[in-house]
Amino acid sequence: MVDLFEGLKTKIAGRNMKIVFPESQDERILKAVGRLAEEKLMTPILIGNIEKVQAKAQELGVSLDAVEIYDPENYVGMDELVAAFVERRKGKATEEDARKILLDVNYFGTMLVHVNKANGLVSGATHSTADTVRPALQIIKTKEGVKKTSGVFIMVREDEKYVFADCAINIAPDSMDLAEIAIESSRTAEMFDIEPRIAMLSFSTKGSAKSPETERVVEAVAEAKRRAPYLVLDGEFQFDAAFVPSVAKSKAPGSVLQGDANVFIFPSLEAGNIGYKIAQRLGGFEAVGPILQGLNRPVNDLSRGCNEEDVYKLALITAAQGL
Repeated sequence: MVDLFEGLKTKIAGRNMKIVFPESQDERILKAVGRLAEEKLMTPILIGNIEKVQAKAQELGVSLDAVEIYDPENYVGMDELVAAFVERRKGKATEEDARKILLDVNYFGTMLVHVNKANGLVSGATHSTADTVRPALQIIKTKEGVKKTSGVFIMVREDEKYVFADCAINIAPDSMDLAEIAIESSRTAEMFDIEPRIAMLSFSTKGSAKSPETERVVEAVAEAKRRAPYLVLDGEFQFDAAFVPSVAKSKAPGSVLQGDANVFIFPSLEAGNIGYKIAQRLGGFEAVGPILQGLNRPVNDLSRGCNEEDVYKLALITAAQGL
């Protein structure tokens, strides 16, 4: 785990990345921000009333000398943000609407990312996932060719690293969604120095069972290969056929994957969420994430049960995504 984040620190060092933290009154956020600034890993941007933020930081013994603080109520560039928001929403918000909406810290922070005054945003310590993700989907939007954002976990145990997706966002992805998730997950894997070998999971291996659910995964495999023929990817696989060489040799002898997959695409959010929690709680893996992928610019969502270390790590990931 240490190596994982040391690698990210090396990637972002000296790049002058700016990451927005809308929840400026939260103790966990302030302590993590203080560390990030002190280590010169990035320039954190806090959103809120400047006097209140500074008072809370002083109470916690956190230095904000290398931190920027913006107050939506008194931000000198608000007219620019309002105009950009109205243009981005394309008739769905008037100027008056925009001025009200941008007083919300998540919308304000997301707009800073959109107009290139920041490289990414981390929220969710005190806000719901919807409160964090909705502004990103409305303003930053998904990359060209990507219809939906998705959420991955990096599963780490000693020197083992795997990618599990989608474990956070899409409840019932169709075959096109699954193909898209696989391709985006390969890019996330590479960010963590994982050479992606992608298994599309099911309860069937290479036609051992047939149902609409298995056919959806078969179609996803074909679509992913069509879109990204350079990827090492196959399916449909039961997990053991994707992970255990002896099972792969028996069940899928002709596959490019022979029990050596390291990126696992689950057929539903239900399966993905259960799968990563079993690996975490029974397998002793640390689950890093969820990391949102597919957006034009990085926005990531903390758990409301997060701690200071979670904030610190997700900020490093967000900065690396913004490179």
